[in-house]
Amino acid sequence: MRTLQRLIDHYPMSSQFDSHPPEPYVTLSLDEEAVPIRHQPKYWLHGILFVATLFTTLVVGTQLAHAYTTENAIDLNLNFFLTICFHPTILLAGLPFSFTLMGILLSHEMGHYVACKYYRIEATLPYFIPAPTLIGTLGAFIRIKSPITNRKALFDIGAAGPIVGFIFAIPALVLSLMYSRVVPSTSGSGSSLVFGDPLIFKFTERLLRLKVPEGFDIYLHPVAFAAWVGIFATALNLLPIGQLDGGHILYSVLGKHHKTLSRLFTVGLVPIGLLYWPGWLMWAVIMLFLGTRHPRLLDEETQLGPGRRLLAFTSLVIFILCFTFSPFSIR
Repeated sequence: MRTLQRLIDHYPMSSQFDSHPPEPYVTLSLDEEAVPIRHQPKYWLHGILFVATLFTTLVVGTQLAHAYTTENAIDLNLNFFLTICFHPTILLAGLPFSFTLMGILLSHEMGHYVACKYYRIEATLPYFIPAPTLIGTLGAFIRIKSPITNRKALFDIGAAGPIVGFIFAIPALVLSLMYSRVVPSTSGSGSSLVFGDPLIFKFTERLLRLKVPEGFDIYLHPVAFAAWVGIFATALNLLPIGQLDGGHILYSVLGKHHKTLSRLFTVGLVPIGLLYWPGWLMWAVIMLFLGTRHPRLLDEETQLGPGRRLLAFTSLVIFILCFTFSPFSIR
């Protein structure tokens, strides 16, 4: 299990990570000419949100770095922020966490963005969301401004984000686990936030031959924590529901079966939430609120080739590697 001691008192929990909210699509008949939709990029807004999120993640990263080296968390009070004002260089300690997390989120969203540009589909640059959460952000998203034309385009746009984000997260995970420390377990103290073990973490531990004796935990290096967040965000986005990335992939592969399967997977979150982590119940409600259906495409006839079907299977494997039944617990 992963443990991050004495931080739970300083941050509210949130399970909204990296996602791109569904856009309303315009449904056109195939004999109508598609009119490209142009939008004026708001570079100033993207820049402000990026800088603000960089600051909030640097603050969190600084706290994580201090807790990692001293095993004592920094109190996020007025004195701490006054110290930042007079000695901003202390935020340099937060760079490894901040750059790793924002790099994973940015690579995920740029995967979507580049795929949109390839198919000449209008999309915004990533919007980062700064927030006073455990990780300093609620993630990032892009907005798609024009209809997605066919299943190939839908698949490529949906799969590019999580696949690219996963590729960026793996090196960070491997390198940072080498620097993470084995510490005595704090089970029963009620002050430690414990992170679940995705399969990719277990495989990486075996690859690195990390051994955790009975009664001990791995105290995550800040970069390893950022990698864990990126991996968990990948699992959330690959849920095969509605218009999440996994929902896009599901629709592009199975088409008419998407609606039924999407609802089944949403209902399936309920027993997982009751047995393991209540946050899955919240996600089930969010998915029902956003809708489990998927808008029709301009061209429903184009089918995926064997290469994309292999990538669809790869996306399923990534989802299994990143998913954990109980992401968070306190002990």
